[in-house]
Amino acid sequence: MIIKKTDEVPLQDVKMEGAKDVKVRVVLGPADGAPTFAMRIFELAPGGHTPFHAHSFEHEAVILEGNIAAGTEDGDKPLQIGDVLLVEPDEKHNFKNLSDTEPAKFMCLVPIEYQK
Repeated sequence: MIIKKTDEVPLQDVKMEGAKDVKVRVVLGPADGAPTFAMRIFELAPGGHTPFHAHSFEHEAVILEGNIAAGTEDGDKPLQIGDVLLVEPDEKHNFKNLSDTEPAKFMCLVPIEYQK
């Protein structure tokens, strides 16, 4: 069993094309020997967002802090703290911090192969 504090995991810039003012902590992943999933916590600066993208696998997310919307091909879906999402395979999506002044956080799980 591995137990650690999320705020002790290094915060890294998200360098994917289309990302704006986003950082991530890989709280459990390949470095921990996780066999199936990687758990990541994303921090969005005010006005920040992840890239609008799709991938061949599902992933799950939970909103932890802030004023976040999930961007979809049908428009933005406002979310609340505690909301959980299932993003289906090949579904275009992103996460946006709607606040101009406050940061936002969400956690998501992806297959370990995607995190490597």
